Amino acid sequence: MAPQELPASRYDLSTYWGRVRHSADISDPRFAHPTPRRLQQAIGIVNGYKSGDVAVGRPGGVSMDEVWSAKKIVDSTIHPDTGEPVFLPFRMSCFVLSNLVVTAGMLQPGLGTTGTLLWQIANQSLNVAINSSNANKSSPMPTSDLAASFGLAVSASCGVALGLNAIVPRLKRISPSTRLILSRLIPFAAVASAGVVNVFLMRGGEIRKGIDVYVPGDKSETGEPESLGKSRKAAMLAVGETAFSRVMNATPIMVIPPLVLVKLQKGWLRNRPGWTIPVNLGLIFATSLSALPLALGAFPQRQSIEASSLEDDIRERAAKRGVTVLEFNRGI
Repeated sequence: MAPQELPASRYDLSTYWGRVRHSADISDPRFAHPTPRRLQQAIGIVNGYKSGDVAVGRPGGVSMDEVWSAKKIVDSTIHPDTGEPVFLPFRMSCFVLSNLVVTAGMLQPGLGTTGTLLWQIANQSLNVAINSSNANKSSPMPTSDLAASFGLAVSASCGVALGLNAIVPRLKRISPSTRLILSRLIPFAAVASAGVVNVFLMRGGEIRKGIDVYVPGDKSETGEPESLGKSRKAAMLAVGETAFSRVMNATPIMVIPPLVLVKLQKGWLRNRPGWTIPVNLGLIFATSLSALPLALGAFPQRQSIEASSLEDDIRERAAKRGVTVLEFNRGI
């Protein structure tokens, strides 16, 4: 059979809900840890489909559902730039499980100063690992810059959390119940503000140096997309959209569970304090499963951009190739 292209997704990625369904696939915790044999089988099916060596819908071949299932495993495990597996705890398919622990820690009622600092540091450490593991790899970040960015992100999150912890109890003109709700929302304010800082700092190298932009569908002799150059404007767009999607993801996870827990502690949990932690974990897990695909689907990962909006040298190269639209990998 002749080589054939396998679409980026079985869903329409030009629509928001298509991207949400695709994001639900790559963030599915059930696919977080395929066995090495299963991963190689999936890679073989995907590559075989593209090369035409795998017969689809024929005796001895595979079904199209099996092809999509294999692609789901590959997409949730392999980095699109390097072609290598992302380290297990930092895969998007493991995000809900990895994030569950630190989110539950940050949302514990009555955290003192030490607890607040430790959980904010743990959360930023996880963010750093996920950001660097899933970022665009065409402009890798030096270790020194990585360490400096981590320190600034931790300072931002801890500063916001401790500052609000000191301010909220002094708000005497509001009711005790309102103060309680505000105190439970302090982790959200810290995570949202530090999350934006974190993304821009961790991926600052992309903004300074630019990221590769490609001619859609154009491949080099190695079969990989051929870069038309590095664009700082594309990098700024990619990082800005990623930061916004992180806030989209954090908002329901850091707001809904604590508010529901406050309500339950005044009612059903009042006489069942032993259920507080399990209920809190369940609320966070359920909210995370729903919120992550909605946030990841906000913007396409493989994104198109008008060549006319990019730097002069890239615009000239695109004009010589007769193309007006380029694409880049936004990262996650």
